[in-house]
Amino acid sequence: MQLSFTHLVYPGAVHSRFEHSLGVYWIASQSVEKLNSYQGMELGIDKFDIQTVKLAGLMHDVGHGPFSHLFEREFLPQEMILASSEFALPRSSSEKSFLYDIVANGRNGIDVDKFDYIARDCRACGLGCNFEFQRLMESMRVLDDEICYRAKDYLTIHKLFATRADLYRTVYTHPKVKAIELMVVDALVLANDYLQISSSIQDPAEYWKLDDSVIKTIETSPCPELKEARELILRIRRRNLYQACFYRLLFCDFCNEYAVPRDIMDNFKKVTPHDIVCSQKNGGVMLKEEDVAVSNVKIDLTRGKDNPLESIHFFKDYESDEKFTIPDERISHLLPASCQDMIVRVYSKKPELVEKISEAFENYQLKTYGIKAQVHSTPTKKRRYNSCT
Repeated sequence: MQLSFTHLVYPGAVHSRFEHSLGVYWIASQSVEKLNSYQGMELGIDKFDIQTVKLAGLMHDVGHGPFSHLFEREFLPQEMILASSEFALPRSSSEKSFLYDIVANGRNGIDVDKFDYIARDCRACGLGCNFEFQRLMESMRVLDDEICYRAKDYLTIHKLFATRADLYRTVYTHPKVKAIELMVVDALVLANDYLQISSSIQDPAEYWKLDDSVIKTIETSPCPELKEARELILRIRRRNLYQACFYRLLFCDFCNEYAVPRDIMDNFKKVTPHDIVCSQKNGGVMLKEEDVAVSNVKIDLTRGKDNPLESIHFFKDYESDEKFTIPDERISHLLPASCQDMIVRVYSKKPELVEKISEAFENYQLKTYGIKAQVHSTPTKKRRYNSCT
C-alpha cells in the first residue's frame, strides 16, 4: 500500500506504491520533455538525460520496506537499525544538476514526487485538491542550473506546500491511523525474533520478499511464539485500538489552538512514555511504560519553521534572465510567514487505563507548561467504556 494502514480510516486509500511510481515516471517524463522543448539547445539536454530522469521517476521508491515509511521510520529504530537514507551519497557537482531536482528536489522541495502523491492521495481519500501542478510545469524554466518559476505563480507553489501539510494533518497522521501504526509496530517488534524481520534488510535476496503480507503471516500463524503479535493484529481487526488524548504544540500564526512561544518550540523535546508514567498521581493502579504509547508528529511546509518560498527562485517574465527570491514583506499577509505544528498524542494500550493515563497526561502538561495544552479533554464516554469507536 502507498499509504500503509490509512485505508482502515479512509477506505479509498488502497492504491499501491507501484501506481505512484508510474505516476512519477509519467510526470517526470513530461517535465524533462517540456524543459527540452523550451530550452533544450541552451541546456544541452540529450536523449540520455531524458531517459535517466524517466528511470529516476520510475525507480525513486525502490528500496523502501513494507507499510510505506512506517517500516524504516518507526519499526527499524525500535531495533536500533538506522535507515539507509541517513547515509545517502552526496549529489554530483557536475553540470545539469537541475535534472536531479525534477524527481526529488533537495533545494526547495518542489518536485514531481510531490506532484503525484498529493493529487493521488487527495483523490483516494476524498479530499479536495486545488493545487494545479500543470501550471508550474508549463511556466518553469532553468536559470543558472536551477529550475525557477514565474513570480506570479508563488500562490500556486504555496498551495503545494499547504496541501501537503493538510494531508499530513488530516490523513497521514490522523489519530486513528497513528494508533493503528503504533499497534503494527508493536506487533512487528513482538514477532521479530521469531520471523527475523529486521535482519532481512541485510540480505537483498530476503529483503525483496518482505512486503505487507507479513501481517497476514502473523495473523494466520498458529505458532505460540507469535501469540502476542497475533492478538494485537486481531485487536486492529476488531477496532479495539490504542485510545488517545492529545494536545498540539503550535508554531503557527493561523491556528486558534494553544500557541507555544518560539523559545519553547525551539527547545522542544519529544514526549516519551517515561514522561507520562512519571507524571501519574499516587494511588490506584500504577502505570508502567509498556502501558503507554506516544506519537510525536511534526508537520511543516517542508522547511521547518521557515517559509519555503524563501528558498525558491523566481523570474519576472520569459524575457528576463534574472532570478530572485520573494521576501516576506512582499508575500500576501494572508499566508503565514512561518508554520510548524508539533502534535503530541498519548495512547493507552489498555482500554481500562484510559482514565489513569489521561490524568497523568494532564499532569504532565501542567508540570511542563503550567496549563492544560490539549485541544479538548478526553471525552467522558471514552473514559467510562472499554470500547473504541
